[in-house]
Amino acid sequence: MKIVGTGFLAGALAPLEGAHPDVVAVAAGVSGTGDIPERAYAREADLVHRVLRECLREERKLLFLSTASAALYTDPHEPGRESGPVFPANAYGRHKLGLEAVVAASGADHLILRLSHVVGPNQPPHQLLPALVRQLRSGRVRVHRGAWRDLVDVGDVVTAVDRLLARGTSRTVVNVASGAAVPVELIVDHLAAGLGVDAAREFTDRPQTHRVCVERLHRLVPELACRPTDEEYARRVLDAHLPAYR
Repeated sequence: MKIVGTGFLAGALAPLEGAHPDVVAVAAGVSGTGDIPERAYAREADLVHRVLRECLREERKLLFLSTASAALYTDPHEPGRESGPVFPANAYGRHKLGLEAVVAASGADHLILRLSHVVGPNQPPHQLLPALVRQLRSGRVRVHRGAWRDLVDVGDVVTAVDRLLARGTSRTVVNVASGAAVPVELIVDHLAAGLGVDAAREFTDRPQTHRVCVERLHRLVPELACRPTDEEYARRVLDAHLPAYR
């Protein structure tokens, strides 16, 4: 596998470089939903367009990493499904969905993975785990009351990529998530206990139910279907990677 990128996900995928020689993975680009300048979106689009042309020329498969976050899946009553309609909540969600459409229409062989909130070492500081740890250690943390997050271990993401490619999964979209969203308050409580801190909490009301359907993932990668309960899985993921941020 050829990996385009040098960041968190690119590093996580590095063990697969010796496998799947017909695949080019785009593991670079915008990775947050904050105040993102338009030029950052344009850079990612230019990169995807360039890699698509390369894949068409060399007859290789493009692996595109999109989002299964609340930026894309916004219906509070239904879990986000790959085959269902989506109504992105912000520019980040619209950007990723637009690039998905470009990839699908390009004629190149491809696999699109929509990732939920990936947790692992060496994440950018703006992402969920490092951002919350930084706030907790400062003594004050902002908590979005009513918000839920689907956490997925980066190791499970790598397993999904490896198995899906090994099985020839092609020209489709697959959610890669735990399917088990938990309240942000629970995440903050668990991190605070793990860090041994008692930070002051600033609450903002931001109800945001976030559920991701993983039926397709579990059908294609059945080894990921055997998971503990919702909260237990989230706690295990946090416990596994919190030491890297202490």
